[in-house]
Order: sequence, then C-alpha cells, then structure tokens
Amino acid sequence: MIKTPYYLIDKSKLLRNMERIAYVREHSGAKALLALKCFATWSVFDLMSQYMDGTTSSSLNEVKLGKQKFGGETHAYSVAYGDDEIEEVLAHSDKVIFNTIGQLERFEQASASHVRGLRLNPGVSSSEFLIADPSRPFSRLGEWDAAKVEAVMDKISGFMIHNNCENSDFDLFDRMLGEIEDKFGGLLSRPQITWVSLGGGIHFTGEDYPVDRFCARLKAFSERFGVQVYLEPGEASITMSTSLEVTVLDTLFNGKQLAIVDSSIEAHMLDLLIYRETAKMAPNDGEHRYMVCGKSCLAGDIFGEFNFDRPLQVGDRLSFIDAAGYTMVKKNWFNGVQMPAIAVRELDGSVNLVRGFTFDDFVDSLS
Repeated sequence: MIKTPYYLIDKSKLLRNMERIAYVREHSGAKALLALKCFATWSVFDLMSQYMDGTTSSSLNEVKLGKQKFGGETHAYSVAYGDDEIEEVLAHSDKVIFNTIGQLERFEQASASHVRGLRLNPGVSSSEFLIADPSRPFSRLGEWDAAKVEAVMDKISGFMIHNNCENSDFDLFDRMLGEIEDKFGGLLSRPQITWVSLGGGIHFTGEDYPVDRFCARLKAFSERFGVQVYLEPGEASITMSTSLEVTVLDTLFNGKQLAIVDSSIEAHMLDLLIYRETAKMAPNDGEHRYMVCGKSCLAGDIFGEFNFDRPLQVGDRLSFIDAAGYTMVKKNWFNGVQMPAIAVRELDGSVNLVRGFTFDDFVDSLS
C-alpha cells in the first residue's frame, strides 16, 4: 500500500475524457492542445498524446516540457517574455503567441521566421471570480482595440482568445463566441489569418454537455472565417480522473466533529483556498458528519465537511475526488508538509508509484 498523501491518476477515467476529445476533433475539425498550466504530469502523456494534437504553455519551462515530453504541436504563450527567454521559446515551439502588440513588436525580428499569433481580449468572460476573470477591468491579458490590431496584421497569422473559465454552459459559450464574431469579425476574416485558438475553460467533457451542438458551432466558426480552430482543454482533459489519497491523523470535537489528515489545501489543493471552495468526496451521504482539516498551521486549512457511514478513526484512509486540475502544478512545501507522491493506475488495473518526494527535495527547493 502506497504511503499517503499521494495523487492517484486513473488512466481508465482519463481515457473517457480523451475519447470525448477525439470525438470533438473528428466532428468539428478543431485541434486539441493540452493546457500545461492546469495539468503537466508527464507520466500519463503516453496516453494523452494519442488523442490530442499537442500542448500549449504559459512559460518557457512549460514550452520545453511540452516539446520534450508530449510532442505534436507546441504553442508558446506568455503574458510577457523576457529577453533571455525568447530564443529558447522559439526553439521549442511551432507557434508563438504574444500577449500584446508591444511584445510582438519587441520580438518581431527574433521571431521573423516563426508562426506568430496575438491574444485578443473580447471584454466578456464566463468567470465567476474576479481573480480569474481575463476580461476584468484594466485586464493585462490581450489586446481589445481592433483598430490597433489592424496596424500589425502583417506580422501575424492567427489569434488566441481565452475567455471561458469553468464554463459548462454551451449557450453561454455560444453567446460569447457570437460577441467575439461581432467585435473581431473584421480581423478574423482577413486572408492572412489561418488559425484561431479559442483557449480552454470549456467543460465539454462534462456529463450532459451537448457535444454535437458544440461541434457544429466550432465547425461553423471555422468555415465562416476559413481558419483552423484550436481548443486548449485543461480541466476538460483530466476532470474526474484523479484523487488525492490521505490518512486521518487525529479526531476531535470542538462544536463539530473534526478530522485532521496528512495533507493540506494550501500545499496540495491550493485552488480550494484561493477560490474558497471545498474538496469533493464520493460517497458523501452517511450519518456521521466531519469537517476534514489539513495538518498545516493555517487556521483555514479545511478541505470541507463530509458525511461518512461510520465515525472516523485514526488510520482511516480518505479519498478526495476530481483532484487533478491545478493541484500537481501548484503543490508546494508550505510548513514542510510532505509533498504528495504521484501514482498511476494503468489500464490493466495495476498501480505504479511514478514519483515520490523526500527531505532532500524539500532542502533542494530552498537555499
């Protein structure tokens, strides 16, 4: 039995998402790039690369990881490239997407022989959180003035537009895409524009999502503007594929039944803290309710409240489901809490420990 805490990636569950992505690729004509900012655990790239076209990145390190470990197309994007990065970024990418006209012009000469794109900001998004809203007031993410973009059209062949955030509502996606068409249609229809990435944040692998309507909408957009459409699924690629396995270390009562486990949201599921959300657990319908807490010194280190079929005891193992997105890429050594190992359940059911972390890793992360 693997010592907790550890992330357990189940390839059979991952395969379900990959098959849905393959369906969308086939029926819409869109290409799919894994968004490494959400999930970059390359131990399962052998499976994912069979169903996806490549990767998209947010930094030099992600560009290199995608090129070396995933293969296929490699799209490079960053909010801002440094002078010391651009050469390596170009060497490891098929397309480079600049966030602003300023960056495009700054690196125009260096990228002259590269396929170049520019990020557009349509001013609308599906985000419920200001911190994650790419179209928030005074946003730095992309160009919003079509007239200014007109002046640099000779320098690019495509656009990236990322304004969906955890969007499981097809009608909302459809309406926002219509607004993009209205605002930027003149740019998109220019003959030199041959590709458009619609970014990630579209939960088309979720239950009951109208996939065929989604495919038809993507195909219509592609045909209207004569462009290759790209999608950048992050969460959609790995939803419900992974759990965080933990062990109960202590229980107590302080107005509520509490259980302390050998993990931490700040260190191992940071988005729960950032967005004030709770972890997920199934089943969650017993008569014994506990607040499950992390072991760090942060008072708000709480996974959430869950229902169990019996009282919890020290040594019990718990499993938080849907724990792949923005977890392994954000894990940290806060409080020196043990970094979760990473394990993979193969398609034949066997479980392999692919990475463990030690005290030496903690020491080497510091100075």
